[in-house]
Amino acid sequence: MAVCYLVIIDGLGVGALEDAHLYGDEGSNTLGHVVALTHCKLPEMQRLGIGNIIPLDSVPPAGNPLAAYGKMREFSPGKDSTTGHWEIAGLQLEHAFPTYPDGFPDDIIDKFCALTGVSGVLANKPASGTEVIEEFGKEHGETGLPIVYTSADSVFQVACDVNTVPLETLYRWCEIARNEVMVGEHAVGRVIARPFEGKPGSFRRLSNQRHDFSLQPIEPFLPGYLQEQGIETVSVGKVIDLFAGQGFDQAYHTKSNSEGIEKLLSVMDSTDHGFVFVNLIETDQNYGHRNDIEGYAGALEEIDKAIPRFLPKLKKDDLLIITGDHGNDPSMPSTDHSREFVPILVYPRKAAVSTDLCTRESFTDVAVSVCCFFGINNPFPGESFVK
Repeated sequence: MAVCYLVIIDGLGVGALEDAHLYGDEGSNTLGHVVALTHCKLPEMQRLGIGNIIPLDSVPPAGNPLAAYGKMREFSPGKDSTTGHWEIAGLQLEHAFPTYPDGFPDDIIDKFCALTGVSGVLANKPASGTEVIEEFGKEHGETGLPIVYTSADSVFQVACDVNTVPLETLYRWCEIARNEVMVGEHAVGRVIARPFEGKPGSFRRLSNQRHDFSLQPIEPFLPGYLQEQGIETVSVGKVIDLFAGQGFDQAYHTKSNSEGIEKLLSVMDSTDHGFVFVNLIETDQNYGHRNDIEGYAGALEEIDKAIPRFLPKLKKDDLLIITGDHGNDPSMPSTDHSREFVPILVYPRKAAVSTDLCTRESFTDVAVSVCCFFGINNPFPGESFVK
């Protein structure tokens, strides 16, 4: 009886991929730049071997790392959360999800308006969520028109003040967008409900009431496949949303990294056999997208301090995998995700095929490794990094 814990530090990249220039991300290095600019200390991750993956100014390599270490190249085109998590779960995409650098075409907006009954929308452009709310929040309050916007990612986002548009109505509009508008060639990775409140100059997003409406994952995908094999699956954080609610026996939504950490610790106390898939979101959502370098470093330090609480709870045959899903370099001019390698740490080191896992050719190596760990047939492309 054993448990595999897969922890995603959202937006944790370790250097630009070879094709990053195609995404405007040349020179990105989320972890490297955050450490260089803040001189933050990550002693527990250092002991695991994160400083062995790339040079880090204040996090030197470990002489005898506790974990196997390496980095992974994203095979699929794109740099969004859905693509990253899906590839980690064994799904390599041939084509990127659609993006809208000039905003959504008129036929999409017209269909959204007709099906939701609204007379129009505000914004309809790529934008930072906080900035677009400040720009259009007052007009939204006066007209009741939803703020519709996108980003460099494949997303259709709808922002509404909860005091102007009830939360249930916002969710219903997003369900319509997901199921009836953003389909076919316009099937974006996610439709996202972005509730907010406040007054001009002091609007704030209600991140704990945000809701993601994702595409149905392609079969087979790791959590669903594990379920079919009789292995219990648990989601902590936003993971289940990225798989459209599919593939998990239990799910715990969390509002912050601290809540996610506490929930993971609680699950570790109550789980003897299964797969626990965790996303710690604040590095990405709160700091990467807001170019907050110090905040990003602080979130990493919070996770680092929790590691000594995780490791003693691992039983003899348990496995812990720590990685990322894409980059989100807060030191770069963009507020969007960045096309980067992601780190991989595998604890205990003896479970891995080697201490230095080098550069893996796809995130799907995670799914292959999880299948190997549980001793079940593997339907996914890639190679295992565990014995």
